[in-house]
Amino acid sequence: MTILSVSALLEACGAAPSTRPDRSSGSSGSSGSAGTSSADVGTDTGKEIDVLRVSLPGSLSNLYPGQESGILNYYVAGICMEGLVGVDTSGRIVPALAESFDRPSPKTYVYTLRSDARFHDGSPVTADDVLHSIEMARDAKVSPSTASYWADLDKAVKSGDNEITLTTKTVDEAFAWLPSNADALWIAPKAAWERSKGGLGTAQSPITGSGPYRVTDFAPDSHVEFTRVDTWWGGRPKVAKIRFEFIADDNTRLLAWRAGKADMSLNVPPAQAHQWESAAATRVVYAPDRSYAGLTFNLTAKPFDDVHVRKAIAHAVNRDAIVKNILRGRGQVATALSTPEQFGGLWTPEEATGRLAAVPQYEYDLEKAKQELARSSVPGGFTAALSYPNTGPQLGTAALAFAADLKKIGITLDVKELPIEQWLAELNEFPPLSFMWYFNTTGDPGELPSWFLGEGNPAKYDNAEVKAAMGKVSTESDPAKRAALLIEAQTAQAADLAYLPLWWGQAATAFGDAVGMRDFTSYTLLANWPALLYAAK
Repeated sequence: MTILSVSALLEACGAAPSTRPDRSSGSSGSSGSAGTSSADVGTDTGKEIDVLRVSLPGSLSNLYPGQESGILNYYVAGICMEGLVGVDTSGRIVPALAESFDRPSPKTYVYTLRSDARFHDGSPVTADDVLHSIEMARDAKVSPSTASYWADLDKAVKSGDNEITLTTKTVDEAFAWLPSNADALWIAPKAAWERSKGGLGTAQSPITGSGPYRVTDFAPDSHVEFTRVDTWWGGRPKVAKIRFEFIADDNTRLLAWRAGKADMSLNVPPAQAHQWESAAATRVVYAPDRSYAGLTFNLTAKPFDDVHVRKAIAHAVNRDAIVKNILRGRGQVATALSTPEQFGGLWTPEEATGRLAAVPQYEYDLEKAKQELARSSVPGGFTAALSYPNTGPQLGTAALAFAADLKKIGITLDVKELPIEQWLAELNEFPPLSFMWYFNTTGDPGELPSWFLGEGNPAKYDNAEVKAAMGKVSTESDPAKRAALLIEAQTAQAADLAYLPLWWGQAATAFGDAVGMRDFTSYTLLANWPALLYAAK
């Protein structure tokens, strides 16, 4: 699927035409545990959790991902609003509001709605509600972050009392993910859309849907509270209420945790990981989050239209040192746009890492960096700006590190931190040089390359060879052949260096020792994650 536009996260899913940035990344006690890879703990008591307090590393001004498409928005909205399909903890497409789905032809997708699905007000979910939600998802004013994802949809029709049929303009193997709440569809009652006048997700018109929780309190930039409903078709989660606190400052969030004011905290910053791990009654759980961090060069903006400038920068970035010293080893050097975990079902992450390493690389070498700059249109150097979101402090630390090396070859980098909303808005303006922090939300290995190498990409990059390979990616149904085409396209792009991959990340999530979560993977928080929580002893 070609991704064309974004609104103010993707926290990665951000940027102009469309993106999902920032859609923005041991034993308990004070023993100084190095963390764990499992969120399971103790024994399930079978008891309910009255209130689960979750601290988030940034603020949300709108809860509707179509309007503000950060990864945190996805995690939050997913417990309230459903799509026709969803994603499970292994990254597979599974039924949601559609109890079954079929693809009778390469361009046709048929969904049969659940007869027992209800919205939070008790009204049944109808085909008309679904069709109206799709129209809202396609409307660039209502859903500026995700409307362009629907560019390949030809028509959506009610093909039966409880049936929806979607037809695409072209054959697109990634389209199956589109009508999920992990990608670009969040279904609400038609009446709610109309009452909100296109403003669903605000404090005045909170999101509403058919999920297990409804919004009962929302103060933008402060908190949002959800309360369990009895109308959900999927059963009754053990958590009665979930309260998300928005705490942008890392130190404040750590102090709140140590004071016992949260039970779960997302995106623990790498620089503070040891402090979190050593906090009483705390487990820090690590898992690859399928995130990509890298630099994007606008090829129409000087001096980044010069490949020698781009190569000079690439040779001046010490990616190994960033992963080792700044990420504390919690991540790996990125050699391509696709993340290794995106090839699940075809290759293991280790096998995928090996295959992606075949994409041409630019090793850290300041002498080569100087030589490339000397061959460029600005041999005497230049000054450029680079911003990063406040939800990713490690991006800022990394930027300052490679800015110091760039200074040695004559390039001055002005690094600045921005609130996530402002950072996303800046990305929409196609800055000459930008940081991209993108979190894949689907199990499609072509998710990020389809955007970065397709029409409307943030680098304004155009290459006939790459375009041809990506055209084949859309129609190739064989996973192995499709993966080979993706690597072929990324290999061709590497020679032009429109993008400089830096690292693939890991998420660090803190849990109090009284809370456990089953089946914790990089997809869990995109699935119905409250149903996996339990009170532990």
